[in-house]
Amino acid sequence: MRRSVVILLMMAATFGAVAGKSELKPRLVVCTDIAPADVEPDDMESMVRLMAYADQFEIEALITSVGWNCDPYPLEWSQYLYRVIAAYAKDVPNLMKRSGQKRFLSMKKENGRQQMGYWPSAEYLSSRAVMGSMYGGIRSIGERNDSQGSELLIRLADEDDPRPIYVAAWGGANTLAQAIWRVKQTRTDDEVRKFVRKFRIFTITDQDMDYAHRMDRARSSHMWLRQEFKDDLQFVWDEGAWQEQCDLGKQNWKQHQQNIQGKGALGKEYPNYKWGVEGDTPSFLYVMPNGLNDPDDPTQAGWAGYHERGLCADSLTIAWTSWQEPLRSKSVDYKRRFYFDELNDFMARMQWADQGEGNHNPLVKVNGSLGVKPFRVSAIAGTDILLDASCSMDADGDSLSFYWWQQPEIGRIKITIGQEDQPMVKIHIPDDAGNDTIHIVCEVHDNGPFRLVAYRRIIISIEPQSE
Repeated sequence: MRRSVVILLMMAATFGAVAGKSELKPRLVVCTDIAPADVEPDDMESMVRLMAYADQFEIEALITSVGWNCDPYPLEWSQYLYRVIAAYAKDVPNLMKRSGQKRFLSMKKENGRQQMGYWPSAEYLSSRAVMGSMYGGIRSIGERNDSQGSELLIRLADEDDPRPIYVAAWGGANTLAQAIWRVKQTRTDDEVRKFVRKFRIFTITDQDMDYAHRMDRARSSHMWLRQEFKDDLQFVWDEGAWQEQCDLGKQNWKQHQQNIQGKGALGKEYPNYKWGVEGDTPSFLYVMPNGLNDPDDPTQAGWAGYHERGLCADSLTIAWTSWQEPLRSKSVDYKRRFYFDELNDFMARMQWADQGEGNHNPLVKVNGSLGVKPFRVSAIAGTDILLDASCSMDADGDSLSFYWWQQPEIGRIKITIGQEDQPMVKIHIPDDAGNDTIHIVCEVHDNGPFRLVAYRRIIISIEPQSE
């Protein structure tokens, strides 16, 4: 009884009031070319994983649409999305035990703003599953390409909600391009820019075309989005993390078989791989609110690698990308670094889906602050700063191990972290660090099953020494 109370109190601390306000989920839209397992099973795999994290995202839309393997998209393939949602309906009572949730909100409230840790009903998810653009490429954008998906995107962006909408493009993002095109027909330039700025997009390569023409970038509506809205649309074009996700999954397939496949109804829908494992998953790992990175800043390394703004593979447009060396290797190295934490986290959630019990992630508390958003502090060059995570917690009573590290790609100053494996560290800010910003990550593991992890990013803004 005491352990249950402790868990509920800790969940309340995590998902409840933060600085006086409830912490809301990030808004997520998925554009998927989900298909039969004998055609392309990785969307099915990624969809199963997404459902295991439905408490972490406000899933605003699940849009079936065109991709590499289907132009036009076969309507009958959408059944595979509904199969995963049906499996979620069976497993969600067990998943809810993870956070002590007893019931679902009314559909009206579910359609409002969802707090972190809330498991939505299967009915809600089904209501958000719609058909998007069946035909790919820029040639299809226009009067005859509107869909339930594009209309839903317009409604979402027009809602009175300050949160950005993250679009995870597992196939083509043609549906988003159509929504923007439609808005352009009826609104002023300023209104269109305001509309576009609501969205952030992460594309798994460029799949807005059939596979045979994949190198003909000008065929894609993605190029149009990058050209037309280069200053308004945060566009991440991933070439690196998704391939590494595929390869690492193949290398560790035995763990998927043992700890994911067959675990609960969701695990029974998790197919064997054909080309690679969960190639689309980085698109929402990028948005994962685990404290490691802020998806509004692609330079913050996380479970989806690392990206910088530069020339795209089409040699014409600019976006956030990782396709060229040495950037590609940096992104891949981060993917490898975090992969087993990411996989262990998924396997632990599948145990909850299967058994209704399991391990919880620890909670990182830095200098008295809980939450997943970066913790910001100020420091003066030439002084010391103390970072204290000793009050971090674990709902299961597991012991915790700590590791502090600096992300070297951000800021010009490299600092030394003494006793980096201790819950409290003292950092000396060099004398010449004025007007710089450095990023430190506190990484905390428990010693329970799957050795689960939590993070907190600390952003230190450094002022110069006073003269």
